[in-house]
Amino acid sequence: MHSYNAGMTRPTLHLVDASLYVFRAWHSMPDDFRDDDGWPTNAVHGFARFLLELLERERPRHIAIAFDESLGSNFRHALYPAYKANRDPAPPELKRQFAWCKALCEALGLVTLAHADFEADDLIGSAAHAMRGQGFRSVIVSADKDLSQLLQADDEQYDFGKGQRWGHAGVKARHGVRAEQIADYLALAGDAVDNIPGVTGIGPKSAAVLLSHFGTLDALLERIDEVPFLRLRGATQMAARLREQREQTLLWRRLTTVAVDAPLPEGDFQRARGDAAELTALADWIGFGEMTRKRLADAASL
Repeated sequence: MHSYNAGMTRPTLHLVDASLYVFRAWHSMPDDFRDDDGWPTNAVHGFARFLLELLERERPRHIAIAFDESLGSNFRHALYPAYKANRDPAPPELKRQFAWCKALCEALGLVTLAHADFEADDLIGSAAHAMRGQGFRSVIVSADKDLSQLLQADDEQYDFGKGQRWGHAGVKARHGVRAEQIADYLALAGDAVDNIPGVTGIGPKSAAVLLSHFGTLDALLERIDEVPFLRLRGATQMAARLREQREQTLLWRRLTTVAVDAPLPEGDFQRARGDAAELTALADWIGFGEMTRKRLADAASL
């Protein structure tokens, strides 16, 4: 299906959360794929398979692939040093493959995004925000619930692995809160994946009930006196915790809010023709088979 769907008059920008798909490939592909130096290339093989399927299925004209190069150094660590501290650093065998995946995207004529101070989510958010001003809608290719906060009007999120797509209106059915409430929701309930504790005693269900009633975290914090009167088990303790942990809760929200002001390259992320010589060199080094080489050549020639 073409990215310019029937009834969709706005051009579409595809924004890909690369790290998610590189990690998935790393965990799911056997590590008997090796490069000429004997290093594993399983994540590159898996990522190439995903990327080619995406390009063949969606045929995007405008696309950017966002990579995480800020692990341990982005602005959230400066605010809260324990951010993502529960994650082990990527082993050298995987770090090396991230570089190959990025090189593969560039050889295919795709714009890549990476920054030392901003995560992939922020680069995706910033690109969606910048291009919205130029009349584009975005299709965010990721299963990450944090990114649902970016969806507006006719934007979509696409969980490629499960073949599921949803728009702004579909966020509540998936996560229990509206798109614009996701950052507040994660600030209240916490996000174990990113090592964000949330408010003591407030879980996902309570957070959804509080936001359904108050609308926003700011309104909730202004009207804490009303919380004990809600029909919610433990409401009195929740009000007390919200008072005690007000400053931390606002900090959690700064961590859970996707930035839309990250630096971006010039241009509108239009696909360019790929570099055939570079693709051949990469294919030789990584050990791609004939079928993959043909698909890469087709994708590079547009």
